[in-house]
Amino acid sequence: MQHVVVIGAGQAGASCVAKLRNSGFDGKLTLIGAEPCPPYQRPPLSKGYLLGEMTLERLFLRPESFYSDQNITLKTNCHVTAIDPSAQTIATTEGEIAYDELVLTTGSTPRRLPASIGGTLDGVFTVRDLADVDAMAPRFVKGAKVLIVGGGYIGLEAAAVAAKLGLEVTLVEMADRILQRVAAPETSDYFRALHTRHGVTLRESTGLDRLIGKDHVTGARLSDGSEIAADFVITGVGIEPDTALASAAGLEVDNGIKVDAQGRSSTPYIWAAGDCTSFPYRDGRIRLESVPNAIDQAECVAENILGAGKDYIAKPWFWSDQYDVKLQIAGLNSGYDHVVSRRGPDSASFWYYSGDRLLAVDAMNDPRGYMVGKRLIEAGKSPDPKMVSDTETDLKSLLKA
Repeated sequence: MQHVVVIGAGQAGASCVAKLRNSGFDGKLTLIGAEPCPPYQRPPLSKGYLLGEMTLERLFLRPESFYSDQNITLKTNCHVTAIDPSAQTIATTEGEIAYDELVLTTGSTPRRLPASIGGTLDGVFTVRDLADVDAMAPRFVKGAKVLIVGGGYIGLEAAAVAAKLGLEVTLVEMADRILQRVAAPETSDYFRALHTRHGVTLRESTGLDRLIGKDHVTGARLSDGSEIAADFVITGVGIEPDTALASAAGLEVDNGIKVDAQGRSSTPYIWAAGDCTSFPYRDGRIRLESVPNAIDQAECVAENILGAGKDYIAKPWFWSDQYDVKLQIAGLNSGYDHVVSRRGPDSASFWYYSGDRLLAVDAMNDPRGYMVGKRLIEAGKSPDPKMVSDTETDLKSLLKA
């Protein structure tokens, strides 16, 4: 093995090259990113960075010097246009590059509003990368009117920052409730109350008919026929795996680049990790959009390139910061049939069960509930729901049961 090339300089790509070097790989190593800066953290973009509490350099996953110090060729502002699996080469805007092993960590792309309803008007933004946030930051002026389309975590985090900076915030969600796709009604109710207390206008069961404006957005017509004014718009209507390169090269795609348990794609010498992949999980396949998954799967792929033969066992967990509330999620709640609530004076947690089996926990300002729930789920233990809901129960005692 002479040359490992990694396409995609996000969390997964950076984790993969670092793990390769740390595991003793001393061959040629190239990391290619389309953005003009080194790999950086994305979660703080719409929070600390947008609020002005975090500088650009603090976003970087590692100092710029790390890559040269580790003899990693980091190509920024470089776009890969094609992969030729038979020749084991890739075409880039800087020329052709040959590889012995190739890793795709291309991540995901945000869904955008169609041009037919005003999605390409000036003043319409998504929240995905540094350029997105830098472009919208000057609009965050006290008193400005912002419309947020989509009541998932991205939309709610953007609403929290905007409200904190004194903007007039309206959020529309076409489903019956915010977070409907990802959380139980109890969690939706918690965050609805939180945002309402901070002055955000939430309009659930209300879709966007179209944006209004000639060149720049000035407002929106909603599905109920009403119109609202808006100085700018943020859309948070989901993301899709970036599989364009993989598909064009003939790799199998199934809600992401299809990989086996060790991260191999359907094509020899090509691996994939992070948001862009779907991989075996329990009795089916899954795609996870999270920083922990990007890190863990990428490191597993790095080890397997070096011959470890190690299956990736996902341990899903997620987080979201809104105002002074830290939400931590352990497990996956799909298939739940009832929710057990545990509430404290300044915290709450909601425990998802399918029959007697604990599936997931949503913990708001409840780090102990999150950590205990995470350990229980990973150990395959399911505590008695009555003990969970009883605030007199010492949660740590559930681990010994």
